[in-house]
Amino acid sequence: MAKAYTPGLKVSAQTTFRARRQLPVSGEVLVAVGARVQARDVIARTFIEGDVTPVPLASLLSVPASDVPSLLLVKKGDQVATGDVIARTKGIFGFGKKEIASPAAGVVESVSATTGQMMLRGAPIPVEVKAYVDGTIVEVIPNEGAVVETEAVFVQGILGIGGETVGPLRIAVSTPSARLEAKDIRADMKGAVVVGGARITAEAVRAARDAGVAAIVSGGIDDADLRDVLGYDLGVAITGTEKIGITIVMTEGFGDIAMAARTFAILMSYEGREASVNGATQIRAGVMRPEIVIARRAGDPVPAQGARPEEGALEIGTQVRLIRDPYFGMLGTVVALPTEPAVLGSGSKARVLEVELERTMEGPRRVTVPRANIELIET
Repeated sequence: MAKAYTPGLKVSAQTTFRARRQLPVSGEVLVAVGARVQARDVIARTFIEGDVTPVPLASLLSVPASDVPSLLLVKKGDQVATGDVIARTKGIFGFGKKEIASPAAGVVESVSATTGQMMLRGAPIPVEVKAYVDGTIVEVIPNEGAVVETEAVFVQGILGIGGETVGPLRIAVSTPSARLEAKDIRADMKGAVVVGGARITAEAVRAARDAGVAAIVSGGIDDADLRDVLGYDLGVAITGTEKIGITIVMTEGFGDIAMAARTFAILMSYEGREASVNGATQIRAGVMRPEIVIARRAGDPVPAQGARPEEGALEIGTQVRLIRDPYFGMLGTVVALPTEPAVLGSGSKARVLEVELERTMEGPRRVTVPRANIELIET
């Protein structure tokens, strides 16, 4: 049988998911191999140095820098609180003394007789790594973190913004082609992962953020709405660090584009279950896709996926998404893989394939497209 290979997104009702969870610097690992963890459990912890607050004592006291050490009321290594008096001039005959209160809490790290500055080091900042998903610790990375493994529902999106979050799944619309509007967001969705259908409007994002929603998952978003939400045009390198108070994942692309029916059905079947979401996306070297992960439980139905194709394999019967106009965002099934290159409308030659589209205005339709214009949907 003809076969080719192409990159793709995974939409799976059952897969083995591994999350590698690591601290940015060396620290303490709090779990052992075999331990069962919940998504919100802290599995590793460390501390990084606090912020430095410079205090220009010479300037504040109106004295030469070389006089500052003799006017200190604290010494290197002392802990001070905000408002504590840290330096005082002698005044004249005991009168006219000038005092300087500490502008911040911290430890006296240094005092320079050259610049007249004191450096206060703030309290160490705790850094914690959570498990992210319910599962089992299968590997411990000494002094750094651990690997969590679970059988899961796993859905990759096209693009996301915002970092990791966890919350119960709530389905906000009745069909995968329904827009997610502000009216669909309710007060009882606080902390939830809200699933829409097609386009997410900027008003819906603002309503969700005001309601305390943890994340939104839907088919698409208009670029103007995305710019409105962010306040700037999104770059093309990597996302996930945006500080907008909510995580957003688009499963299909830009515009008023419906979520794939199968993806919507999978998410709907797990409504109420806790989902882990990460909007981080990288589309250059080291591709990273946004994701939704739902840990499976004993007793969950086994999906009837049949024989699984070789990873990355493109065969007759494989489900694909078209990623170029005029069929951008449409889903279909590969029905033919011609071996010879075909002449395109531009006059150039390219390897092509034939796809039976799932939905068009006229119903199912067979189209011929370059193989570079499709993306595999891995099951």
